[in-house]
Amino acid sequence: MIIELTSIVERPVSVNETFSDIDLELDDASIVGDVSFAGEKVRIDGKAHIRGNVKGEVEIACTRCTTAVLRPFDIEFDDVFVNEPLKDGEEAVEEVDLDESYVENGEVDLSEVVREQILLDLPEQVYCSDGCKGLCPKCGSNLNLIDCNCNFNEIDPRWAALKGLN
Repeated sequence: MIIELTSIVERPVSVNETFSDIDLELDDASIVGDVSFAGEKVRIDGKAHIRGNVKGEVEIACTRCTTAVLRPFDIEFDDVFVNEPLKDGEEAVEEVDLDESYVENGEVDLSEVVREQILLDLPEQVYCSDGCKGLCPKCGSNLNLIDCNCNFNEIDPRWAALKGLN
């Protein structure tokens, strides 16, 4: 859904949209099902605001064992869009200006706004459980499922010379 900045007025206008084709463009995370946005577009102090709530579910790989983990999200946000770029040159940029997004052609793609919010909400590390054992560093087996019995007492020949440095 494309929103033209000129269509955003001082009176809040409700926006409800369901997205079924948002691609996060990540190898280890993808959207499961539809993503819903419920919010409004409004102009405050001459700046266009798109704010609301994004709900859905993402499937993301466990950091330790790579098992798929379903993680629901419920994100509240308020994005500010302006037609003119931030100040150039030696002028000091106010902290409030850092939260504004410049729109060149006067149009905002709501699906990109929603996609950005989902990406910002993703945690750096996700675990399938608190006690996840991960993968065996030797054979790659999922240690949550099997006990691989790999021998970890062998010393890598590249490090063997350090053993006698006591």
